[in-house]
Amino acid sequence: MTNENPAALIPELALLCGAVLGLLVGAWLPRRRQRPVRLLAAAACVVGLVATGVAATAPPQVVFGNSYAVDTATNATRAIVLVATLLALWLAADTVDGHPRESEFSVLLQLGALGAILLAGAADLLLLFAAFLLASVPMYGLAGWAKAGRATEAAMKYYLSGAFASVAMLAGTALLYAAGGGTGYAALRAGLGTGPATVAAVGLVAVLAGLAFKAGAVPAHFWVPDVTDGTPAPVAAVITTIPKIGALVGAYRLLDVAIPEQVVDWPLLLAVLSALSMTLGNLAAFFQSPVQRLLAYSTVSQVGYVLMAVSVAGRSAEALPGLLFYLAGYAVTNLGAFAVVAALPGARTLDDYRGLARHRPGLAAALVVCLLGLVGTPPTAVFLGKLTVFTAAIDGGFAWLAVLAVVNTVASVFYYLRWIAPAFRGSDPEREDVLHPAGIRTRSVAATAAALSLLLGIAGGAVLPVLSGSLLG
Repeated sequence: MTNENPAALIPELALLCGAVLGLLVGAWLPRRRQRPVRLLAAAACVVGLVATGVAATAPPQVVFGNSYAVDTATNATRAIVLVATLLALWLAADTVDGHPRESEFSVLLQLGALGAILLAGAADLLLLFAAFLLASVPMYGLAGWAKAGRATEAAMKYYLSGAFASVAMLAGTALLYAAGGGTGYAALRAGLGTGPATVAAVGLVAVLAGLAFKAGAVPAHFWVPDVTDGTPAPVAAVITTIPKIGALVGAYRLLDVAIPEQVVDWPLLLAVLSALSMTLGNLAAFFQSPVQRLLAYSTVSQVGYVLMAVSVAGRSAEALPGLLFYLAGYAVTNLGAFAVVAALPGARTLDDYRGLARHRPGLAAALVVCLLGLVGTPPTAVFLGKLTVFTAAIDGGFAWLAVLAVVNTVASVFYYLRWIAPAFRGSDPEREDVLHPAGIRTRSVAATAAALSLLLGIAGGAVLPVLSGSLLG
């Protein structure tokens, strides 16, 4: 390799060093006093954000044997994941502070975030698969981190589902290599033009099955509700946010750069998956009473909307900026919703939120902003993200998908209102104890995430042009 450039990977190296040092420091600190590991993880994220800002001003490049692309999509993913990781560390502070496995939480979170970033920048099938494993294995451990309630069962379901997805993705990688004669995206695109189309199609479906599992898209979504509902709210927030970012950007890059449409009709395949994900997620959310399970199906529907941008990759100039901006808005809004849930650990169902506006008006305001943000209500970030993605779908020839997405968006209002309405009703005096908040740090995350959702939506006109650009591979 003639293009090794470790300086191009400072954000990734910062997370890696933070995780390794966290393991070493955590091994020597008293089990109930491991806060320095969490502070070290936060410092690694800050270093990564500074390095990302510097990298965004440099020309795009492909490094390490043309296997890793550092371009607009990678830098945007770095920024989104690192900010989400900082919010997750802050969100989990009340839960993990003084816990004997606090250092494990911080280390697993950093490694999972590193895997998500590598998924987005991978320009080689082998690196894509390695990044998939790195984004998956730490999350299996994180799902079972609490070792209480249903966390162990959730971790086992997550692990078994991931094992099947890993096998499928590895088999798909082998088939694409056989059909295209290479694993690098540039070589793969050239080889697939003359290789067997059937083998390429089967291989692509298998690889997409792995990425769909990581994103929580239909038909690989079956683990999402059980894992989300069976883990503590801070852990559920991480699992339903950070891995999705890398998986969706990674799928966009793979399809746009490496897979010719004339060999495999992947736009139609992705459009169908998008339609199924948004529709099934919304329909299932209608019947949910546990708040974490409702948010789980909400994340499935959100992935369906984001997949609209992936389905028109390369067809519309709005596709890439729409994808990245939507993911940024989704990340802060989803984390904000889970922060409200984490702030009220005794409120497990929708009815438990009765009287929230009276007793905890700040949390009620954050809840309203985040839930209406997930609907796509102006001026939140998800609204502008949806508008851009819907425009891209129409430009890319999938007007029917945009119409279906609008119908699903309107339908989603009803199940989010099922959560908002009780918050503004009179409370039951016998159940007011469930609205006792966990801690000031968790509440501050809810307020911060809600504010970021609004600010990002207001500043979207300035942010979207920065996210435009072509992908390297």
